[in-house]
Amino acid sequence: MTNDAATEGAKAPQSGQPAGMGTRLAAITVDWFAASLIINGLTGRNYGYEGERLLVFFTEVTLLTALMGSSAGQRIFRLRVVDSTTGGALPPLRVLLRTTLIILLLPALFRKDGVAYHDYICKSVVVRR
Repeated sequence: MTNDAATEGAKAPQSGQPAGMGTRLAAITVDWFAASLIINGLTGRNYGYEGERLLVFFTEVTLLTALMGSSAGQRIFRLRVVDSTTGGALPPLRVLLRTTLIILLLPALFRKDGVAYHDYICKSVVVRR
């Protein structure tokens, strides 16, 4: 498969157009805020418990992306994570790897072509629905 074929797969009719960085940042912010609200509700504190907050974030993003194709924040902003080569659903193990890379702050690193490294490594793309 050529590089052009992979790009065409990301723009397949069922997958929509690649999402912009601002919308993606807003979606991940919503996911982090949701994890914070859950931890704050359980503990009654708005500080501390960073490990637990990270675990809630990781669990929410992984499970919802694997089951529904998008996290809560991505659903609000009408985004979906798809396989960049087929435009279809991302397999669960690649969702797990992708979320792990996000936790490791890899989303802050982008290639020269604007593709985030966690998406490049997992062969995924975030698209608008």
